[in-house]
Amino acid sequence: MAFLSKDKVFSRKWLIDYLLILAGSFILAVSFVYFLTPHKIVPGGVFGISIIVHYLTEGLFSFWPDGIPIGLFGLILNIPLTIAGIKILGPRFGVKTVVGFVLASFFMDGITWLRPDSNIPLVDDVLLSCVFGGVMAGFGLGLIFKSRATSGGSDIIAMILAKYTKLQLGRLMIYVDSVIVLLALVAFRDWSIPLYSWLVIYITGRSIDITIEGVDYHKALMIISNKPTEIKQKLLVDIERGGTFLKGEGMFTGEDKSIIYTVVSRREMAILQEYISTIDPEAFITVMDSKEILGEGFQSLKSKTVG
Repeated sequence: MAFLSKDKVFSRKWLIDYLLILAGSFILAVSFVYFLTPHKIVPGGVFGISIIVHYLTEGLFSFWPDGIPIGLFGLILNIPLTIAGIKILGPRFGVKTVVGFVLASFFMDGITWLRPDSNIPLVDDVLLSCVFGGVMAGFGLGLIFKSRATSGGSDIIAMILAKYTKLQLGRLMIYVDSVIVLLALVAFRDWSIPLYSWLVIYITGRSIDITIEGVDYHKALMIISNKPTEIKQKLLVDIERGGTFLKGEGMFTGEDKSIIYTVVSRREMAILQEYISTIDPEAFITVMDSKEILGEGFQSLKSKTVG
């Protein structure tokens, strides 16, 4: 079964996707070269393994006095993993994924080569490097994921394990990255490294979510009130927002209830709450954070799916 959609070459969507991969790969490489690698932070994945190998092979080769290049070793690992993934899982990993990890490897070694002192961190503060490195890595990966590519590497290992173990993919990805982090503890014999690395993994995950979903300041409200008509008018006329009436029944009284579901901004929520408090102080309001709103009056569903 094919999982890949075929985009028309040189179409607008094709161009945007590859620009996202290009930008994401570059930002990911910068996060490693300037913030993570110099402090030996190992944020899981293939490039995490590459960082360990890079430092363990320092001084072993005359042509690589600083150790095997991180991008090169990551590329060496990614190629057989991708081939194995295609054979075991089917065609889930297309050209975009290959382009992504090749570019990331190229940028990582290219930027390192251009730096006069490649192993010196941009800032000496490890915590600050973890925060900025994690945010940048997550932003770069988020751009790659927005192009509907994958990061390859440990993701493929987790997918293969998921096929045979039936465990949740998200949980397996955490397990795989944690094993790589613990390898760093064995290699460097420093407990601060895995602790900082897990912090980076968490920050990277949050940054990926924000990059893909965006920062949305809208709230979803469920309102149960004896004055549904008045609230409807306030929403439609004053606030100029729509909503939906849901039919409900009071659990204790058995009375029919009209439940209003609507999505408003933070400012509009304050206006609506103040109004409801004056007309029906006994109203019941549930406020929910909404990460992403798609549809009429908000972000277009078509633009979201097309890119």
